[in-house]
Amino acid sequence: MKMMFYVILMMGTLISISAYSWINIWIGLEINLMAFLPLINSDNMKQSSEVSMKYFLVQVSGSMFILFSFIMSLINSGSINELNSASQLIFNSAIFLKMGAAPFHFWYTEIIEGLSWMNIMILMTWQKIAPMILVMYNFQMNIYFCMIILISMTISGIKSWNQTSIKKIMALSSINHIGWMTATMFLNQSLWAFYFLIYLLISINLIIVFNKYNIKNISNLFMLMNNSKMTKIFFFMNLISLGGIPPFLGFLPKWMILNTLMMNSLTLLALIMVMLTLMSLFIYLRLMIQSLVIKSYNKKMFYKSYEFFTLHLLNWINITGLVVFTLIPNIY
Repeated sequence: MKMMFYVILMMGTLISISAYSWINIWIGLEINLMAFLPLINSDNMKQSSEVSMKYFLVQVSGSMFILFSFIMSLINSGSINELNSASQLIFNSAIFLKMGAAPFHFWYTEIIEGLSWMNIMILMTWQKIAPMILVMYNFQMNIYFCMIILISMTISGIKSWNQTSIKKIMALSSINHIGWMTATMFLNQSLWAFYFLIYLLISINLIIVFNKYNIKNISNLFMLMNNSKMTKIFFFMNLISLGGIPPFLGFLPKWMILNTLMMNSLTLLALIMVMLTLMSLFIYLRLMIQSLVIKSYNKKMFYKSYEFFTLHLLNWINITGLVVFTLIPNIY
């Protein structure tokens, strides 16, 4: 049954991003929602029913605003083929609400706290594809989108400082990356796709470790790190790659985005984004330093062969990725 819902989930996203009319886009989003709710309830966690209801109410609220923007455009201009400026503002706000971008993020961290790690991976990655592509359809680099970018990066950095929950830290990190991806939607869509793929790879690396050892908070993380030096090294290499420190793979797309922004005379926005990202980077480095100074015991941890191969292959791609890409001529 879960496989069927996964297929419907992907179909809903594909319908939304390939539709020719706004109504079909809305239908695709609703199909995606109806497929994800049973996956939330299949977690068998204490908060599954509560989380599914919260997620349903938030997504339905976003869908209501989307329909309202269509009706408003129909009343004002007699057509919904092209949304007017007021309808575009409402539509984009509803899409950012569905995506979980700040300042519409009030539901995002609470819902992620009650999900399993596999559903968190879906919510942080696949569930962002359709909303982001829909925003691209009527994206213009104006004060509204600049405020969305800066507020997302500011709030994600500030709210991460006192967090002890690993799930909430990952959720706030996802909001930070929404800001980076939003900054390049209109300027270079292929660069957005490249950034999203790198973000997907790093997130999978981290979530594999979190899911395997059932890590929920920082204390669980420190206990895991004391069991295996190799796991500790790979984990923190992925973590600082997520923050965008060279020479790791996560630095490359951010470098390219900053280059694109400056080429399009958005130097001030690029500078502010770098400064705001340092707050999130501080959180990653704090986790890394606190764990590294704790004495490590060499207790053997046994992996299944395919798990060992998958985890270490993904990690080596992440570690050597920047070197490989810089050797490829004319990548950008």
